[in-house]
Amino acid sequence: MSRLPHLSSPVTLGDQAYAAIREAIVSGALKRGEKVTERGLAESLTISATPVREALRRLEQDRLVERTGPRSVRIAKFDKEELREFTMIEDVLRALSARLAAEKSTAAQRREMSACLDEAQELRSGLDGGSPGSAEELRIVLEIQRLMRHFHALVDRASGNATLVQMLNTVDAFGSDERQSSVLSEVRGEDREAVDERFRQHRAIFEAIAAGDGDRAEELMRAHSRVSNASRIETRFSG
Repeated sequence: MSRLPHLSSPVTLGDQAYAAIREAIVSGALKRGEKVTERGLAESLTISATPVREALRRLEQDRLVERTGPRSVRIAKFDKEELREFTMIEDVLRALSARLAAEKSTAAQRREMSACLDEAQELRSGLDGGSPGSAEELRIVLEIQRLMRHFHALVDRASGNATLVQMLNTVDAFGSDERQSSVLSEVRGEDREAVDERFRQHRAIFEAIAAGDGDRAEELMRAHSRVSNASRIETRFSG
């Protein structure tokens, strides 16, 4: 085999722009259906338009943005059937990730999962007796959601399968804003028991992983993912 050239691997501005815009979509900072321009994004990121253009091409391939003009895109907005199909894929992938995590996770990875859940549980206790709809409630809920996303990322990483992690990273971006709206709806309404049930589900998944019970971890994660996804689809399309 002929010798290939040596390549350096710095994180380029295009890579950074891609990560920043993708996270803005996942977090809901950029709303589904919102129109944005290369210039506007470049100004927001304080970089030139060239790396933004590169990032948007990658996001088009990810189906997270749709081209509306030579220099403008719209954040992708999926119909109910498309979102339902994405969640079916996610359910299967997350269940597999939990099974592999039960089989392959290290003690350090399990400690990190447990600490993440403990921190979220402590934050949850701060909601009791609080003022519904307050800025503090919103802050706590969003932080809990961030920790739950982190827990799933830890499980994914503990699966030890790079291909699976990449697939989950792609699927996770679809419908992320609905996930946030669903959690906020439950906390602000009279459905805080649903939030507590989510905690119990996460803890049970962790306990199965910690016990090395792949069958149980897979079963619990599939059920958790299915219920969670059904809730966010209902939130998105109700009314």
